[in-house]
Amino acid sequence: MLQLVAEQSDAQGGLSIAQACRTLGLSRAEYYRCKGALQKSDSDMEVRVRIQAIALEWPSYGSRRIRFALKRQGLTVNRKRVQRLMREDNLLCLRKQKFVKTTDSEHGLTVYPNLSAGLQLSGIDQLWVADLTYIRLSGEFVYLAVILDAFSRRVIGWSLERFLDAGLAVLALRMAITSRSFGSELVHHSDRGVQYASKEYTAILKDRGIQISMSRRANPYDNAKAESFMKTLKYEEVYMFEYENMTEARNRIGDFLEEVYNQKRLHSSIGYLPPTEFEQRLTMPDPA
Repeated sequence: MLQLVAEQSDAQGGLSIAQACRTLGLSRAEYYRCKGALQKSDSDMEVRVRIQAIALEWPSYGSRRIRFALKRQGLTVNRKRVQRLMREDNLLCLRKQKFVKTTDSEHGLTVYPNLSAGLQLSGIDQLWVADLTYIRLSGEFVYLAVILDAFSRRVIGWSLERFLDAGLAVLALRMAITSRSFGSELVHHSDRGVQYASKEYTAILKDRGIQISMSRRANPYDNAKAESFMKTLKYEEVYMFEYENMTEARNRIGDFLEEVYNQKRLHSSIGYLPPTEFEQRLTMPDPA
């Protein structure tokens, strides 16, 4: 219809829009309504393409994170519009996977009190949170241990091995200790699984002056930050691929942890910044 009006206007020596509409038996309101819808469609297309690209790279991003990702690209879009476009493109669904138990808290080792409850963090290396999960390979399961800085959400230690034992957790802990500078105020929090309660693991923590904290029995909310991270890892990396062997899994997961999650992924709890950038900003002097 818009093209017909334009052609009629040109054919009659530059008729006004109103005159061209009358000639075709159309109302001006109908013309402008169609024009507005077309302009909105064109505008939606640009946003839609960007949303699809972000969702392809970050499959578990919801509308809020998508909106902030668009903002970092210089495109300001309200959340309702993002939600509408994501819904139209079926980008709001996540798939579920079977659960494999990784925590064995039925042991005779010392269990430590929860020191993290109510802890008010003001900087990095005040609270580390640790957790374990499984990774499915072709024909077997392997296991991942991860340690996060609770303030910045940065992955500071990790290990991927075939056996779910204390050695797996110890490797991640040693990486974290080597990569960070910390004082006596540091608290290490985990569930009460045998890997974290083992004499080998707790001895390292005590030797470095790190306070030991463990969740209450059957209370995953006590380690919510680590649990949330594992969910992100599964939806944005693990469920997206079928790892053929340990080498492939270690390379891909290592790249996700160090290059993608730490360097690129936006986190709502730290102002929609990647953890590494957030930590860098902590050391920047305040503007005069």
